[in-house]
Amino acid sequence: MFNIKSDSRRVKKGDIFVALDGIKSNGDCYIQNAIEAGASKIVCKNGNYDVETINVDSPKKYLTKYLEDNYNKYLDSITLIGITGTNGKTTTAFLIYQMLNKLGRKCAYIGTIGFYLDKKVSSLVNTSPDTCILYEMFMKAYDEGYKYIVVEVSSQGLAYNRYEGINFDYALFTNLTEDHLDYHKTMENYAKAKQMLFKKLKSNGVGIINNDDKYKDYFITDNTVTYGIYSGDYKIEDYKLSSSNTMISVKNKGKIYKYSYPLIGKYNIYNVLLTITLLNQLGISLSDIDFTNIKSPDGRMDMIKYGSNSIIIDYAHTSDAMDNIYKTVRPLCKGSIITVFGCTGSREREKRPIMMNLALTNSDYVIVTEDDLHDEEFENIVKDMTNGVTNNHYEVIKDRGKAIKKGIEKLNNNDILLILGKGHEEFIIVGNKNIPFNDHKEVMKLIKS
Repeated sequence: MFNIKSDSRRVKKGDIFVALDGIKSNGDCYIQNAIEAGASKIVCKNGNYDVETINVDSPKKYLTKYLEDNYNKYLDSITLIGITGTNGKTTTAFLIYQMLNKLGRKCAYIGTIGFYLDKKVSSLVNTSPDTCILYEMFMKAYDEGYKYIVVEVSSQGLAYNRYEGINFDYALFTNLTEDHLDYHKTMENYAKAKQMLFKKLKSNGVGIINNDDKYKDYFITDNTVTYGIYSGDYKIEDYKLSSSNTMISVKNKGKIYKYSYPLIGKYNIYNVLLTITLLNQLGISLSDIDFTNIKSPDGRMDMIKYGSNSIIIDYAHTSDAMDNIYKTVRPLCKGSIITVFGCTGSREREKRPIMMNLALTNSDYVIVTEDDLHDEEFENIVKDMTNGVTNNHYEVIKDRGKAIKKGIEKLNNNDILLILGKGHEEFIIVGNKNIPFNDHKEVMKLIKS
């Protein structure tokens, strides 16, 4: 039974509530809510309440020790796989989750698209939930007999110490490109935040890193395995891309192994190769790995046929991810490329014109629309995006649903409509409100009507 919480909304009768210092508000503000929900004990810095109250200098340290003392003994029987990097985390983690289950090794997944056991259990507010929620999911997986858990580990989750007390058997690194610099300020700070995952490896833990990435040296451990298209312990000897699948030849210890899988794009070669590397490190023979019936996670190159046209929904929200999408779809497109996208509010203003330029350079027409606005006005975001733009092959439609509708209406023959930035997400964030909206559902509604 999991009986300690740091979110008053999750408290049940008999739970301990720990009032942590928060990013926007402190747990002290929610102590009464926790008591009303049935908390039997309060842990906080100061105060005395109607239930048992423990005053401590650091509620965070209390929580970490409590979790370690009461639950880490169960985690010792589970292989914990942490994956970090700018792009590819979700796809790779979801591939690992699928492949291990396919091979009869019960694996749970925790990350951007939710919490999965044999199917989706719940959505998550953040890629990296708070420590209590992580442990709660760990224990649910343990109780149901899961022996592996693959976890997406974000740089901000590491910086906020959400993984305090958690040690990993494997730490995986995909790549590092510009993202979250509104928080980290510099690429060095960003790399060092990601590096913290590799410092959480168990004494016999293995680090698996992308040998082609220029930031790789930040992630080298005492026991490092490398992979890459151009170099590494697991190296691509040859590959062939098509509009429906990819074929690769992988060299390891002098032998060549061939694989085919139903994901497209050169960038996905890295995701698949990292999956192969991890599986082999877990003791699975390279010749026993088969990607038949494997699929991409929701919102990653999600392709919908519409007559002779294709509508592709993808989470791409960085310039690097957008560039990879265009490099993938341009050779496949016999007609025009239309892009619907926006930029996130209240962060990273400097990347807005870069992303707009990418869209205009690689598309025949662009429709600028809303992404998560947070606390910024849409007009300010558009102003940044279009600053200095001379190409007029674009229009601005704030309402994302209407923008998608216009994109579909512009399709002619053998065209591709790209809807980028939101992917699997179920909401558009405006201020403190989550407004229900999902790109895939909106497309299906529009093409059916």
